[in-house]
Order: sequence, then structure tokens, then C-alpha cells
Amino acid sequence: MTYKIIGKYIKDLSFSIPNPKTFFLLSKNIENYKININITSNQVKQNILEILVSLNLTPTMNNFEKINTKIDFATIIELTKSNMNKEEIEEIVLIKVPTEIYSELRKIFINLFENSGFKDIKISEKVDFQKLYKMRKFQ
Repeated sequence: MTYKIIGKYIKDLSFSIPNPKTFFLLSKNIENYKININITSNQVKQNILEILVSLNLTPTMNNFEKINTKIDFATIIELTKSNMNKEEIEEIVLIKVPTEIYSELRKIFINLFENSGFKDIKISEKVDFQKLYKMRKFQ
């Protein structure tokens, strides 16, 4: 293996529903919102990276109420192989680590919704980070 996870934590969490109207609209029209995934990384020390995977919910149409739902999940990794090229590191940051931590992140995000009264929240159990990476590369 070319890396090892040395820590995981919730770096930032925002979850607010501005009013009852928004709550009821969201309850009835949850399919009109989509999950966005964003991945960034920072070098902490030599061979130590922080990978931030963010999930947030946004309306697919302009006339829907906006809610503030975002979770930033940080994973600290140590690169265990020296002299890695840029492509190998990109693959770890954008594919391998997100794939490894996604189920835990998804569980936290769904739990927030369920504990806020939303029982029918559906977020994909699997995300093909390899496919997203390839799509990003060819844009």
C-alpha cells in the first residue's frame, strides 16, 4: 500500500433549516435536491496530507428553498512510498481515500437528516470516484 490513514474527523458541519415552510417543502420534494461532492487536499508535513471530502445538498431548481447542509470530513494520511509521481498522489487523494471513507461520511450525513425528521433521504450508497476522476480529467 502506498498510504495509510492516520486520522479521520469532522472538520466542519453545517445543518440548518431556516423555517417550517422549508422543512415541509424539503420533506415533500427531497428528490428536487442533489448531493454535491467536493474533494480537496492540503500538505500538512512532508508525506502527510489532509484530504477533505465535502458533501452538501443543493436544490436542482432555482425556485426551491435553500437549506444549509454541508459536512467536511477530513482524513489525514501518510504517504508510505517515496518518490511518488503527481498522478499516483492524485489517484490516492481523488479516488482511493474518498472510496475508503465514503460509507462512513454517508452514514453521518444521513443520520443528520434522519434525526431532523427526514426519513426518506436517499444518498447513493456507492460513488464511483474512479469515474468522477476520469470525467474531471477530460473536462
